Amino acid sequence: MKLIMLLYLEDDEACVARMLKDHGVVAYSRLPLEGHGAGMAGWYGSTAPFASRMVFTVVPEARAGALLEAVRECGGELSDPRHPIHAVQLAVEAIADSGGPAAPA
Repeated sequence: MKLIMLLYLEDDEACVARMLKDHGVVAYSRLPLEGHGAGMAGWYGSTAPFASRMVFTVVPEARAGALLEAVRECGGELSDPRHPIHAVQLAVEAIADSGGPAAPA
């Protein structure tokens, strides 16, 4: 199993939701984020934060590569090409839920 984490601008929500659906991801968690990075200084002398989102999901290893490839291919659909969708893939060693034993991933 692989944990896939996607970081993206709020305005790209529809693109990310479509990508997850197209790749059979039906269970995921989404969090609002305040993204910070280099850029032009704003009114207060610092870079204004970006309204961002993070989605994470656990998928079978066989599906993870296709999901990462979909991120690489969706550049033309972004609201602002200067802010690409970022994807991170992490190995999942074990999974447990409350009241049950840990299970290998």
